Amino acid sequence: MSQKQANRRIRLLLAIFVLIFAGTLARAIWLQGVNAASLGKMAERQHRESISIPAGRGTILDDTGLPIAIGEQTTTVYADPRQVKRPLALAQAAHRLLGADANTLYPQLLNKKNGFLYLKRFADPKAATQLIKLNFAGVNSYPEERRTYPQGPLAAQVIGYAGTDNKGLAGLEVEYDKRLSGTPGKQTIVRDPFGRAIDIISSTPERQGTDLFTTLDHTIQANAESVLRQTIHQWGAQSATAVVLDPRTGAVLAMAQAPGYNANNANTVPFALQRNRAVTDQYEPGSVFKVVTVAGALSAGLVTPDTKFTLPYSIKVADRTVHDAELRGTETMSVAQILSRSSNVGAVTIAKELGADGLMSWISKFGFGKPTGIDFPGESSGDVLPLDQWSGSTIGNVPIGQGVAVTPIQLASAYAAIANDGIWVQPHLVGRVGGAASKLVRRRVVSAEVDKELKTMLTGVVDENGATGTAAAIAGYSVAGKTGTAQVPGPNGYTTGKYVASFVGMVPVKNPRLVVLVTVNYPTKSIFGGVVAAPAFAQIAKFDLQYLSVPPDLPVTGSTTAP
Repeated sequence: MSQKQANRRIRLLLAIFVLIFAGTLARAIWLQGVNAASLGKMAERQHRESISIPAGRGTILDDTGLPIAIGEQTTTVYADPRQVKRPLALAQAAHRLLGADANTLYPQLLNKKNGFLYLKRFADPKAATQLIKLNFAGVNSYPEERRTYPQGPLAAQVIGYAGTDNKGLAGLEVEYDKRLSGTPGKQTIVRDPFGRAIDIISSTPERQGTDLFTTLDHTIQANAESVLRQTIHQWGAQSATAVVLDPRTGAVLAMAQAPGYNANNANTVPFALQRNRAVTDQYEPGSVFKVVTVAGALSAGLVTPDTKFTLPYSIKVADRTVHDAELRGTETMSVAQILSRSSNVGAVTIAKELGADGLMSWISKFGFGKPTGIDFPGESSGDVLPLDQWSGSTIGNVPIGQGVAVTPIQLASAYAAIANDGIWVQPHLVGRVGGAASKLVRRRVVSAEVDKELKTMLTGVVDENGATGTAAAIAGYSVAGKTGTAQVPGPNGYTTGKYVASFVGMVPVKNPRLVVLVTVNYPTKSIFGGVVAAPAFAQIAKFDLQYLSVPPDLPVTGSTTAP
């Protein structure tokens, strides 16, 4: 090779180096000058991360302080597949330590387009710590609360449940979700190239949710649920509901139903089983509704408890014939006997004295046809036909609890007004949220004088010979209440063989501490409220009286007649 050729090659090589240097310099100027801001932001995004710190959800407790819904502390472990270096080893470790599915995780970890992947939500904190200590690149964790229900099925339909993201989805969990949820915090952290946190730049602390103190008593609730299960089994029924109220305050001490379910397994339970039927479901009440007619007639001065009517076995109202449940001849009955013997003909006769306008007015005064305002989502208003839609036969239906629909909580609160000297108190399930007590709404329904007469007549339902509610009697205590046996309406009239048996009453009558309602849906071995529901009332009320240490107001061996 000549010297001239060698020099030419050297110059060419030098030119190439100059061009490379010039290109590198131009690129550096471009990156540092023109594109510096956007690249800086990109780098910051790669190494800085803002993390939301979930706030602990408030605890739901019963009236005695027993936790019914709590937050269980867990750890959620996640990965950034773009930073993961050993996906197979990580999938196997997550399977071994966290119980994750390695076959599912592995292909997801290979997807470098995904920047976030749960390895395991709600993992055991100890197991999560073991995995983090293995120092896999791109793997991190954060504390997370999982909602659990330590009492299992207790009051499940009332408490409801929270979802995976700790948001209320049913019951009190959703009704008070905002107060229970609190406010999440926030952290901005810096990570190294392997995704490990090395510094916290800023932090805003989370604010814990507020605790919820319900009016429920877990002992009273558990007993009511147990009695309902026994009642369903004994009478071959489809379901049953019970409400226990303190008539003085409107506090719901128990709101039970059977069958129930375990709130920890709510996502596997049919929605029909999750409904709180005491608040959301309506039904024709039957004879328990007769107290409205009687209260209206007494208040209007049209009758007294001793006013007598001569009553045939049946009575024709427009195009409908109403008859009593048991075949009998023409009899003379007082208003008190009409109520105690649950005479349909007698109730319709009194209602005709009161008139459609008067009856409708008293239906409204007792709160039917509108929500009670109880603190629970999805409350039904019941179904009361507007007066302008009444036909000639409506006055023969409504007074005996047909052609009108109520909810158990409406009916229980109406009888609670009678128990509370004629003053209705809004029923409620939560006594206080944090330190704030629930406000009580009160209104007078009937006068104290009429109320006293109603209590005496309702006592006769339980303790008089031939009355329908004798099975509701409790030794040592005066009991006042009413039975109901209602047919179930269908698309083409009433459904053959389907009934709702009920009893609602108060105890002790002198100074009522409890109002208890029991409804039993579709019993098959007997259909009558006095046979099916009244004994369940007695079981629930007797247990509660002893549990609350309410002293007897009558001699144990004496009459149950209220003084």
